[in-house]
Amino acid sequence: MNYIFLDEVQHVDEFERLTSSLAVKKNVDLYLTGSNAKLLSSELATLLTGRYYEINLLPFSFKEYISAFNDQSSLGQKLTQYMFYGSFPHALKLFRQDADLVDGYLKGIYNTVLNKDVVARKKISDPQALGEITKFLFDNIGNFTSSNKIAMAISAASRSISHHTVSSYVSALTDSFLFYPVNRLNVKGKKLLQTQQKYYAVDLGLRQMLLGREALADVGHMLENVVYLELLRRSSQVWIGKAGNGEVDFIVQDKSGYTSYYQVAYTAREQSTLERELAPLRWIKDHSPKYLITLDEEQPAYEGIRKINAIEFLLS
Repeated sequence: MNYIFLDEVQHVDEFERLTSSLAVKKNVDLYLTGSNAKLLSSELATLLTGRYYEINLLPFSFKEYISAFNDQSSLGQKLTQYMFYGSFPHALKLFRQDADLVDGYLKGIYNTVLNKDVVARKKISDPQALGEITKFLFDNIGNFTSSNKIAMAISAASRSISHHTVSSYVSALTDSFLFYPVNRLNVKGKKLLQTQQKYYAVDLGLRQMLLGREALADVGHMLENVVYLELLRRSSQVWIGKAGNGEVDFIVQDKSGYTSYYQVAYTAREQSTLERELAPLRWIKDHSPKYLITLDEEQPAYEGIRKINAIEFLLS
């Protein structure tokens, strides 16, 4: 058997023809690796129909992350490190040597993705606007976002930009796997909704490098980002849920086709917060599992809704 490995082959003109011709040869086991969605373009998918298996790789999970440590710091401290310095393997190695080295490495990744995978490949005419859109998405993880909303925010702060341009740039950023878009699903009828999406970052270290690690106000959305990536690792599909007049953070369909519902909050010890988080789950009348994930130590159940500690969930 001949093993052929092609890395970033999507940068070669007509790479689809090359890979298709290799795939049909006898005694060839072909592996393609790349850092953007063009690798599995529609043309290549058509040429290789039924003859390929796609594996999407994410940075370290929290369980993988803590396996690299032998110190006695608490799991809570490690989760903070995981969110604030990121989970790329080499970033973890640098963090263990000297945390001050991490940002330089993350800046290199960020600039490579933007300049090589986005600006050059997509022929972006306004790199500065692209940078502003990228920062906006990082700053608004877990918030409902639309091209119009981003265009209005950028136009108010600096320059005029059309929502069509924003839409094109956001598409380029998701193709590069810097962000993951999550669509809304109406719980009643299980219909996809066309209005608004949420975006989650592939790595929170990149976010904190760009926006600063001083602010702790958004740690709730950072935890939501961590939970989303973990659900993505475990499940076949993840959506945002519309439940009556409320929202469910995540509707998940696992690889066996079973559905479950998740709310995520930094803490739900305040009764008003607890009721707000439980309300959309209570509205759902089916018998699928329902969970409220927080950093609270208490893990009671509320009318069949299980409250789970986030660290326990991530390590399960």
